[in-house]
Amino acid sequence: QVQLVESGGGLVQAGGSLRLSCAASGSMLSIGTMNWYRQAPGKQRELVASISADGRYIGYGASVKGRFTISRDNAKKMVYLEMNSLKPEDTAVYYCNADVKVTFKLETYWGQGTQVTVSS
Repeated sequence: QVQLVESGGGLVQAGGSLRLSCAASGSMLSIGTMNWYRQAPGKQRELVASISADGRYIGYGASVKGRFTISRDNAKKMVYLEMNSLKPEDTAVYYCNADVKVTFKLETYWGQGTQVTVSS
């Protein structure tokens, strides 16, 4: 089975930086689009950043554009989220998401999430 595991979360002061990582493991034919989502308590889960299989197409949520950078390493089957100029509003559980072709069908997988807390 395919698994996604996030790491790199923690407590950081406003204005600081964190780098999140997500590693895919298991047997898979290919990995398509990979995404980072986040969810704060009492709020709806929102898309933070997205990157296509070949890295050609990248998109960001309006609130993080210019501060966050998504990247991927297909050889390592990993996706990263570099977060700079962090704000208290960025506090949330961050989830890795990916479309994975395990066999003939494409399936969506989610990681368990990693907590990011930004203090003022």
